[in-house]
Amino acid sequence: MSSFKPLVFSGVQPTGNLHLGNYLGALQKFVALQDSHDCIYCVVDLHSITAQLVHDDLAGQTRAITAAFLASGIDPKKHIVFNQSRVPQHAELAWVFNCVARIGWMNRMTQFKDKAGKDRENASLGLLAYPSLMAADILVYRATHVPVGDDQKQHLELTRDIATKFNNDFSKRIAERGLGVEMAMGEETVNGFFPLTEPLIEGPATRVMSLRDGTKKMSKSDPSDLSRINLTDDADAIAKKIKKAKTDPEPLPSDVDGLAARPEAENLVGIYAALSGMSRAAVIGDFGGKQFSVFKPALAELAVDKLAPISAEMRRISADPGFVDGVLRDGGERAGVLAEQTMKSVRAIVGLLGD
Repeated sequence: MSSFKPLVFSGVQPTGNLHLGNYLGALQKFVALQDSHDCIYCVVDLHSITAQLVHDDLAGQTRAITAAFLASGIDPKKHIVFNQSRVPQHAELAWVFNCVARIGWMNRMTQFKDKAGKDRENASLGLLAYPSLMAADILVYRATHVPVGDDQKQHLELTRDIATKFNNDFSKRIAERGLGVEMAMGEETVNGFFPLTEPLIEGPATRVMSLRDGTKKMSKSDPSDLSRINLTDDADAIAKKIKKAKTDPEPLPSDVDGLAARPEAENLVGIYAALSGMSRAAVIGDFGGKQFSVFKPALAELAVDKLAPISAEMRRISADPGFVDGVLRDGGERAGVLAEQTMKSVRAIVGLLGD
């Protein structure tokens, strides 16, 4: 019996401008994964309407995220880059998974509770079923790995629960049609149609905080543009924001432990470490005991060196929407072939008549 081919899937919502936190937390890792895995990267435009139905320019935001993918170094020829709505099999499999998943599972999702707030009765059904569509995004390609942050771990666990229940509920039909694939489940080897997708964690998580408040996560929704470095910022804007970043009056500590009670200092040191590929201890080794008047210019120079070329390339690509649309069209066609292979088997397993 065969095993699942290693495949990475990940998606980004087309909502607002991408910033430094998105680059360090996601895009930089997406680029690195290309060297070791087959990758499918998706702009998840269907997800973007679960919490907010009407957008000023959803198509433009979708193109902007695609431009950021390409400018960061994702190769759309070797791998697949597309927008979710081009491949209708995502929504088709999501409906099957809506019938597999239990309401109690969805009600336990902390992101739904956070986004719905106190008025849960007024939240859209799409917001409640968001994790089911996310599971379909992953499993319609039978992806084996997903790079995840802390906020998505629960959704990936649900994806595994849905895959397990589908495999168990249809185990006889899967076996009869010879569609089972070997996989490890604890100490046992079992077979099923869908893989139990694993989280992919590459090194220590990079949590980038606001440049105006080191206790809050860097966010595209923050009213202050000085709180974040946007991927569209030019060199002058990047340097200005680093210079104006909030700090305390003390010099940098002589060891990493000294950062614990100093959120702004910890954030800037963490950004330097992530951009340079150094450890935080190594950064402190170079700058410990020095004033921010010394450290900030060094950080600004590093940030401009790393980010300004990406910003310039992103603006160049965005100026040619026809090119971006061509990348998405090509990626959608290639993704659609893979997704349809999965759905033909799913229809047969479930008993849905088709071609």
